[in-house]
Amino acid sequence: MSDLKTPLNKWHHDHGAKMAPFAGWDMPIQYTGIIQEHNHTRNAASVFDICHMGEFIISGPGATDALDKALTTNIPKIKIGRCSYGFLLTDEGGIIDDLITYKLDDEKYLLVVNAGCRQIDLETLTKRLPASLKLEDLSDQTGKIDLQGPRSREVLQALLPGEWTELSYFGFATGTFQGEKILISRTGYTGEFGYEIYLPVSQVLPMWELLLSSELVEPAGLGARDTLRLEAGLPLNGQDLSPERTPAEAGYSGMLTSEADYAGKAGAFKVREVMTAMTIPGRRSARHGNIVLGPDGQQIGEVTSGSFSPTLGHSIALAYIKKEFSESEKFTIQADRSTLEASRAALPFHNGTARLKI
Repeated sequence: MSDLKTPLNKWHHDHGAKMAPFAGWDMPIQYTGIIQEHNHTRNAASVFDICHMGEFIISGPGATDALDKALTTNIPKIKIGRCSYGFLLTDEGGIIDDLITYKLDDEKYLLVVNAGCRQIDLETLTKRLPASLKLEDLSDQTGKIDLQGPRSREVLQALLPGEWTELSYFGFATGTFQGEKILISRTGYTGEFGYEIYLPVSQVLPMWELLLSSELVEPAGLGARDTLRLEAGLPLNGQDLSPERTPAEAGYSGMLTSEADYAGKAGAFKVREVMTAMTIPGRRSARHGNIVLGPDGQQIGEVTSGSFSPTLGHSIALAYIKKEFSESEKFTIQADRSTLEASRAALPFHNGTARLKI
């Protein structure tokens, strides 16, 4: 039994969601079924309860320079009304967390962090940022609902018209809902056109019910969220990303463009193994922790994410492969007591509508 509950916990239970622990939270895994919820998101629009995520506000004179030295994100290049993806690293260059930084105003930023990393992120940032800055953990007061799918804009235009309906990818706007301040960004974790909505916890249920009043919208759980993000080639912190692996190993060296001497920079580019995308014929999928074997039967890697792909009709996986074997085209995966044959693939596995202006 998980101790932490989102503001929508009772709604999920009342509507028959299958619940399970995730990062200490009691979270909905599915309502009608993972594949059905996955396909609905790809074709229309779904809402996801993401209230377990963490939100920090960092503000004060010098915030831009201080964050530039604390994160891999090129903070000075973020404009007000825009956000950027990046990493919080260990001093050795391993990934503590992947996060999004929103520039709210001059010297004022919102950091959105993963639920399981909230405490260590807070401790790390407290150590790295000067005491003169204000670091606020607003996670307990902040709710988050993701509206994802190619018809998301149509839904917002009908139910909640505002500046956000014209946002470009990784842009955001602020406004009000029932008299309370909210922030909506053109971002998401599904590969589809969509929005992430940040609002006070008191307004989470009214917003959720408003969005579900549209015939285009259905609720989706973390099961579909996982298959959607994997098809989009997006990593999951704690599985695909960890302090033992660097951004370069995860395939993100091209995003390490910051000119600052940020914490962990010296090790961020080290590559001992390479995250590799794989396709697997049939419905049987590899699982986290499965071993990848080389041509002589030796271990050359490990699967970090794997699933049947509802969109593609076969299984897909992400695995870290030793650098010297990373250019191989064929792989063998030891799955339980049998083996799976896999082939190298390009990311994303599926191109969604995330970057399109619909």
